[in-house]
Amino acid sequence: MYWDVGIHIRKKQKMDKKNSVFIATSIDGYIADKNGGIDWLNSIPNPDHIDMGYSEFTSQIDALVMGRTTFETVCDFDIDWPYQKPVFVLSNTLNETPKKFKDKAQLVKGTLTEILEQIHQKGFYRLYIDGGKTIQSFLKEDLINDIIITIIPILLGGGSTLFSDLPRNLDFECIESKVYLDKVVQNHFRRIRENTNANNV
Repeated sequence: MYWDVGIHIRKKQKMDKKNSVFIATSIDGYIADKNGGIDWLNSIPNPDHIDMGYSEFTSQIDALVMGRTTFETVCDFDIDWPYQKPVFVLSNTLNETPKKFKDKAQLVKGTLTEILEQIHQKGFYRLYIDGGKTIQSFLKEDLINDIIITIIPILLGGGSTLFSDLPRNLDFECIESKVYLDKVVQNHFRRIRENTNANNV
């Protein structure tokens, strides 16, 4: 049901292509604790359920791209499907998505460049890149334009890191910082490129 949306945005220009990250970490840069848990994300009381810019962010993207692990984690949540945009799942091992998620997510295979081309051909250009390993893979190929990191004031001392080794330095600039609930800092970083269209694969 989501896939027809691409028809209406197929006329977007190449300059509109953008891969963005919106994610939360601990102070020491972990996205999950040593047991894979993420309960600590809710350690700061939020009685008014402020979404810290998530709705605004997702209103500006066309689709999500995530890895198999993140997809399976979301599938196991005891909640309704949380996404209102098309979801593409990167996996070279899955042959199909579970039946109950057939109209929710679509598998894509190949190199990241090939995968982006497949998604762009469907008319989706502004992509939300989600999941630690997937983000790391995109960064290794310098395919991320924006990173919005929400820092939860906790030290985990270990777990799953957001970042991994890179073949070279990638320069970013902080274009905006916000504080939510008087305790949670959110920084928006943008990739600095000599050629602004270098990432429009």
